[in-house]
Amino acid sequence: MIASIGRFAAANRRWVITAAVLFTLLAGGWGTGVFGAITGGAGFDDPASPSVKADQVLAGPLGRQADDVVVMYRSADRPVTDPSLAGPIQAAVAAVPRTDLERVDTYWSTGGDPDFLSKDGHATYVALQFRSSDDQERVKALQAVRDSFEVPGTDVRFGGVTAMTEQVNGLTGKGIGRAELLSVPLLLVLLVLIFRSAVAASIPLAVGAVVALGSFAVLRVLTLVVPVSSSVINVITILGLGLAIDYALFMVNRFREELAAGASVDAAVERTSATAGRTVAFSGLAVAISFTGLTLFPSRFLSSMGYAGVSVVAFAVIASLTLLPALLRVAGHRINSWRVPMPWDRRGAALRPESHGRWYHAAKVVMRRPLLTTLAAVALLVGLGAPFLGVNWARPGDWVLPSSADARVVTQQFGTDFRQDPTRTVTAVVTLPSPASGQTGPLGEYAARLNSVPGVRDATVTNTHENLARITAYYSMDPMSREARTMVDGLRAQTPPPAATTRFTGMPASRVDIVDMIGSRAPWMALFVAVVSSLVLFLAFGSVTIPLKSVLLNLLSLSAAFGAIKLIFQDGYLHDLLGFTPIGAIDANFPVLIVAIAFGLAMDYEVLLLSRIKESYDRTGDPDESIALGLQRTGKLITSAALLLVVVVCGFLASSVAFLQMIGVGLVIAIVVDATLVRAVLVPATMKLLGHRAWWAPAPLTRIRRRRGSR
Repeated sequence: MIASIGRFAAANRRWVITAAVLFTLLAGGWGTGVFGAITGGAGFDDPASPSVKADQVLAGPLGRQADDVVVMYRSADRPVTDPSLAGPIQAAVAAVPRTDLERVDTYWSTGGDPDFLSKDGHATYVALQFRSSDDQERVKALQAVRDSFEVPGTDVRFGGVTAMTEQVNGLTGKGIGRAELLSVPLLLVLLVLIFRSAVAASIPLAVGAVVALGSFAVLRVLTLVVPVSSSVINVITILGLGLAIDYALFMVNRFREELAAGASVDAAVERTSATAGRTVAFSGLAVAISFTGLTLFPSRFLSSMGYAGVSVVAFAVIASLTLLPALLRVAGHRINSWRVPMPWDRRGAALRPESHGRWYHAAKVVMRRPLLTTLAAVALLVGLGAPFLGVNWARPGDWVLPSSADARVVTQQFGTDFRQDPTRTVTAVVTLPSPASGQTGPLGEYAARLNSVPGVRDATVTNTHENLARITAYYSMDPMSREARTMVDGLRAQTPPPAATTRFTGMPASRVDIVDMIGSRAPWMALFVAVVSSLVLFLAFGSVTIPLKSVLLNLLSLSAAFGAIKLIFQDGYLHDLLGFTPIGAIDANFPVLIVAIAFGLAMDYEVLLLSRIKESYDRTGDPDESIALGLQRTGKLITSAALLLVVVVCGFLASSVAFLQMIGVGLVIAIVVDATLVRAVLVPATMKLLGHRAWWAPAPLTRIRRRRGSR
């Protein structure tokens, strides 16, 4: 069927290319409107968690008691109580439109509360609470009044959760353009070096551009069906570009091989679609399955990442199986035109037997001592992953921003210059069996018990409504620290009034709920991805041994990435180079995202390598020779594909948001380890150990596969 698609696309190449151009122009216009179509916010929380349930109650008559934004005023030369500053600050605050504001508190409106003044008297803050309980609506409300707070002669900064969300949104939006600006010229240079032909190099880049721009349209259509997190666009569009270039690289390389073997242009296109196209289809299916695992999580961030990932991967596969054959047919023998000579090219290298190739000899060396090689490589990967055992989990917060961002600066100033941080509050929502007005004593005693938890202070009943009560408390520690987790556990362990139930919310409670949600669903995701990926590999190769081996090796390559991320982002190694401030924790969303993306990419390379090994094995029946020939035919290609993908992914490192940097570093390490140590060492070694058993399957399964039409 895939060969038929390629044959049809080649025969109707003008229509296919015209449609692709028109679609790309449409995507560049209408599709980029996805930035305005995403209104659901980041969506990291589990909608069914206790903290979210508490927030839903607080959105009703009971009301919230939270500072969404703190506007920090600082003067270098005068106390803020000096009339020359106090007057303008009060006037600016008084002129702020109150349409979307529930509460505005200042040093002066609170009767001179000393907590609103810094220790040196040169700084004060204005605490804002918005009416809306939706984070993106609060961001819009902040943007509408931001300029009203400007006061000449003061340094004005905006902190708090809503300000942090606004600043993260702004930086992630800039990240896409910066990543593409950095990666595209380098990709073109690398493609020319790989193919030695400007024509051949331009085809993967053209397909990548169509997929990258088309991804915006795909995502915008997706927003019409499901809520999409505002954090999805960066990851998905960059990944779409990388996958498209990878797939195009596979197919262009195979097309050139077929032409070199004497095939006509039409036959080469059809053969390329039947072989490399089939590999692309199975590879895309494996990557899509990995992303499907993310839909098992209830948080909007992970589930929408799953939906978006599947959609964009499917689009990349469709573009590769239709547009690429059309472009290859147009290029024909000109695919090798505009050749770029390289000083290290050697005459006759292309005519050497494959048995004289470097990758062939590397495979033979590995297969001389397969057991020792396997044990050594496994020990190395396990050792690299060992630091991950000491991980401390966090949720996204202002720590993902650069140290110069307003929200980070305000948090730092509260920690050093003020008596307390007003944003560090935790709220208890108490549901009583009878009206709260008659439960004053038990509620007061409960607040006292909460106040006895280490790190908690000033726990007070701040509002009641019917049978509901709100208790607000302050805490002192970093909300992402291990101590904050202990505090939340301590609060939840306190006995509420008789027959009452309590739910806690606030950054520490939200962080605990997110970590628990991910921890409970992650094993199911891993099981789903492993089982369904194994099924895909069985359908591709007719073996039950190959899928098990592949899943285990892919998990080993991921362990190295996890260990490195812990050392870099939690322990702080290389933080100066990457430009972030470590907080002693790692975002809990990170491992499942890396599993979804890197596991799929690892399957990408696995399918490519095993396809060529199986071709040779079916022809010769010699497992050792097939392994060596398979690696010889794909080693350079896999290395090149990994290099190109690393260049694309390195765009994340150019971001100033630590969360995106974390994804970039994790993917770069996983890709490099998988394309080198795993594909070039572990795969030949383990395949040698398995021998003919690598392609074994029970007879009933083989019959079922044949009935389904798989070869």
